[in-house]
Amino acid sequence: MPVFDFGNAQKAAKEPVICTYAVRETNVRVITAKEPILVLADGAGAGGSLPHHVAGAFADLRTRSSFLVGEARIPHDITDIDARFVSLIRWLGENRIRVRLTGESTAAGFAVTKIREIAFGGDGKLSAEDGFLQYMIERLLASDAPGEEPEEETEEGDDMKLTSLQSITDFLSCAGRTLPDNIRLWARRNLAVARSAEVTPEERRHAQRALSIMLNIQWKSSYFEAIDPAKARRILDAELYGMEKVKQRIIETIIQINRTHTLPAYGILLAGPAGTGKSQVAYAIARILRLPWTTLDMSSIRDPEQLTGSSRIYANAKPGIIMEAFAAAGESNLVFIINELDKASAGKGGGNPADVLLTLLDNLGFTDNYLECMIPTRGVYPIATANDLSAISAPLLSRFAVIEIPDYTADEKQVIFSKYVLPKVLSRMGMQPRECEVTGEGLQVIVREFAGASGVRDLEQAAEHLAAHALYRIETEQVPKIIYKAEDVRELLT
Repeated sequence: MPVFDFGNAQKAAKEPVICTYAVRETNVRVITAKEPILVLADGAGAGGSLPHHVAGAFADLRTRSSFLVGEARIPHDITDIDARFVSLIRWLGENRIRVRLTGESTAAGFAVTKIREIAFGGDGKLSAEDGFLQYMIERLLASDAPGEEPEEETEEGDDMKLTSLQSITDFLSCAGRTLPDNIRLWARRNLAVARSAEVTPEERRHAQRALSIMLNIQWKSSYFEAIDPAKARRILDAELYGMEKVKQRIIETIIQINRTHTLPAYGILLAGPAGTGKSQVAYAIARILRLPWTTLDMSSIRDPEQLTGSSRIYANAKPGIIMEAFAAAGESNLVFIINELDKASAGKGGGNPADVLLTLLDNLGFTDNYLECMIPTRGVYPIATANDLSAISAPLLSRFAVIEIPDYTADEKQVIFSKYVLPKVLSRMGMQPRECEVTGEGLQVIVREFAGASGVRDLEQAAEHLAAHALYRIETEQVPKIIYKAEDVRELLT
């Protein structure tokens, strides 16, 4: 395929920039003809009307903001462009990359809704990674409009990761100011280190690894779409029996988010006896918020460095658990479920791992020792669990709105066992509800047997025992169902 002749580069560099387009700031996530990537001049004055699909290349935007159509290179000026895509279009032009545009004629001009690569100007690929252009478009759509003027058949790119220096370089060229300013500047410095011949191979390797981790995360704004309180209530009712006060507090939080479109200043701390469903409540809240979540088990963290990462001066340096959670989620907005906050203990070298969480909870930014960059945390929502509030430091406790999770009454435990616990266990074993039934008197025996234990974990173990016994009898005795009366339950569990 012939390579476009863009003229003498030295001459072009001296020519004044002819900017024909207006920059449109928008945060739409779905491209349509009404909200396109860009608009081209269309009609007789611009070389004729454009078809639904048109091939060509963007002129180097240093000389003219237009799209050169076909082998004849008929220019169609760019008249309007989404601010998020200015750097990408400039990069396509500077690298002489042939693309196919898809769009439709509108009153404003030819509205471009898709851009696909045809081939690189030379023999190489568009970037060092396959699918880079689609990956780049998806990342830009997921980002927000720049806060200031930017600097110099559906294809998917979600599976791609920025790992090579070439793809990282291309991404930084295209991302423009859609990245947070401090991360953009940090990335440039680390890219210089990764390319430098004046540092050790180990330093270059760490810089490239840090870039790959940071740039594969979608850095989103802290704006939250409204959440349907009725749908949130249905999720809570499906997951939790009773707990009306707890549900009320959660719905209040949802309504607050809907009013401000931001997360509350405080996280949630679920406090109560073991086995009362605190973790289950936390997961239900994460589902309601429609955010990815990660868990931090504070009882297993003995060294603050596990959270903050280690410095690159060490050969085996790596990011901390908190930064790894961002990388695993692939975005900056997520729920941190902090289990057993009251069991965090002092580190072996001094310092308490729980105190490291203060910077995460303050929403001022978190710095990982390996990345050496402040991570925006405005989109992080912490939900912690604890059995003993007195074991948590006052500064840490002040970062949460505390919700008490009471233990269940005997009547509540009977309902939970029959309507939630036993059906869940039977489903897990591939059994039908009719194959294992417990009479009312049998339920009372089960609850009395574990009256001294808080929560419902012992009830779950009892359900496992009953279901396994029922399945054994059904298979060996060739009977359709087993009904457990009070004496049967007493004999089996005691």
